[in-house]
Amino acid sequence: MAERHRADLLISCLHGRYPELIPTLQEEIERRGLTGEVGVVEAGCRGLCAMGPVMLIKPGGLFYTNVQPADVPELVEETLIKGRAVERLAYKEPVTHQSVCYYEDIPFYSKQVRHVMHDCGMIDPQSIEEYIAVGGYQALSKALTTMTPKEIIEEVKKSGLRGRGGAGFSTGWKWEATRQSAGDVRYAIANGDEGDPGAFMNRSLMEGDPHAIIEGMVIGAYAIGNVRNAYIYVRDEYPLAVSNLNIALEQAREYGLLGEDILGTGFDLDIKVVRGAGAFVCGESSALMQSVEGKVGEPRPKHYHATERGLWGQPTALNNVETWANIPLIINKGAEWFASFGTENSKGTKTFCLAGQIQNTGLIEVPMGITLREVIYDIGGGIPGGRELKAVQTGGPSGGCIPASLLDLPVDYDSLVEAGSMMGSGGMIVMDDRTCMVDIARYFLEFLKEESCGKCSPCREGIRAMLEILTRITEGQGKMADLETLETLAKTVQTASLCGLGKSAPNPVISTLRHFRDEYVAHIEDKKCPAGVCKALIEYYIIEDKCLGCGLCRRKCPQGAISGEKKEVHVIDPALCIKCGICRDVCKFDAVGVR
Repeated sequence: MAERHRADLLISCLHGRYPELIPTLQEEIERRGLTGEVGVVEAGCRGLCAMGPVMLIKPGGLFYTNVQPADVPELVEETLIKGRAVERLAYKEPVTHQSVCYYEDIPFYSKQVRHVMHDCGMIDPQSIEEYIAVGGYQALSKALTTMTPKEIIEEVKKSGLRGRGGAGFSTGWKWEATRQSAGDVRYAIANGDEGDPGAFMNRSLMEGDPHAIIEGMVIGAYAIGNVRNAYIYVRDEYPLAVSNLNIALEQAREYGLLGEDILGTGFDLDIKVVRGAGAFVCGESSALMQSVEGKVGEPRPKHYHATERGLWGQPTALNNVETWANIPLIINKGAEWFASFGTENSKGTKTFCLAGQIQNTGLIEVPMGITLREVIYDIGGGIPGGRELKAVQTGGPSGGCIPASLLDLPVDYDSLVEAGSMMGSGGMIVMDDRTCMVDIARYFLEFLKEESCGKCSPCREGIRAMLEILTRITEGQGKMADLETLETLAKTVQTASLCGLGKSAPNPVISTLRHFRDEYVAHIEDKKCPAGVCKALIEYYIIEDKCLGCGLCRRKCPQGAISGEKKEVHVIDPALCIKCGICRDVCKFDAVGVR
């Protein structure tokens, strides 16, 4: 029998999956007499969401995917007792299908640069001792005892850190403007609202490394001056983030890292968690502050910056939680180190959520300036089923769609804007050749219409009008004159809306018209949807020379619209077909066509 070694099992991605996994592990470890030799921790997100729950075993770095309670006896016997890898639980390379047993060898991880997310999934997020053990709160001690507020702000300015919430404004300049604004009281806020569908960068950071956010906020509040109260605004749909943040805040108070006379320096600060009501518009700065004040979360006219008059009319520094979590890194390692990553105008790394038609969906962190090709193929593993990439949508619902022809575009603030999109908070949705770009624009406009607060007419009525036109086009009732109307409406909404949500809402329309205009023309003039998506413009049929008569499509059709004998070519009845697409999805021989 191999010699036993102390091991820690770090379990991630348990959201809604196998809640009994950890108790099962603990019971098996106790049964095998390994208690005290093996620790089991529910750690933060490691990013490989499509393959969760995942397990990282330290030391050694063995990495398992899709771990289930039934795997526990074999896992404990082979790995913890005999010191051998369980290959069937290892990561499988999407192309070669070879097993990759060690964390550091998996391309999804080895090609990332994880700075702000470095400790997520590596430590217990509910243990301040583990955070301190990996260097936590050293930056706070350095900032409060060896640096002046002005020196801290200058270091942040020199680093080139820009806001990670979407606008990309210089963090150091924002802090300096807040500090210079007249006011007996100032505030600091962390925006963890994150309303973009499919985005969970902020949630993962708040759940997996809450102390990094807290440490960054304390440093920032000290630098800004006259900040006695700070707030972390979290959407109500993130209960684990709220719980872990509150645990971390209480621990920081117990250790003298928060509250009165922090580290004996005479600096006082308290931080509270404020739960949002889930409105997408509350991600906008002025609406968020209204919500923190207990008012209806809706934008207000920006006759002045929040750095002058923000929360309760006082100077306020509002940054995304990812921005705050970068601060300890800058203080510990220096502005030059931070600025050595990224591009001239976009420094450091950025977290993104990969979603859509891609092999490795999940959370990644990469240096600014990496190309879309590297993200999608080297880290994301490419498009499933060997299909072609068509577009990438960045920046959330208000972002733009970038065509495959711009695959070598650097991912940074300026390049994305030039391509008709934006960084946003970090959503990245990959679309294959079965995606209709007209329908995509309609989908995002429908979401934005529902989430608009309705306070200003350009956003309220403009989005509605654009959505009506897009709906008509997808139903085969569009006219060529609609394209000019869409462009005019988009420019009006962009320029006349009250807040950033309205101003950016036309981006899906503008970018798809710019890069995929031929699809709009096909819908209007040919009454066809080239991607085979828009139900009013398509018809499903069986491709005779591909159909083997297996009968799977016939059995799965909810309407009984498919007929045919076994081993004979089947037929779809257009009168009964509701165009749900199930037949196309289940056919293993690609024998269902769309025309």
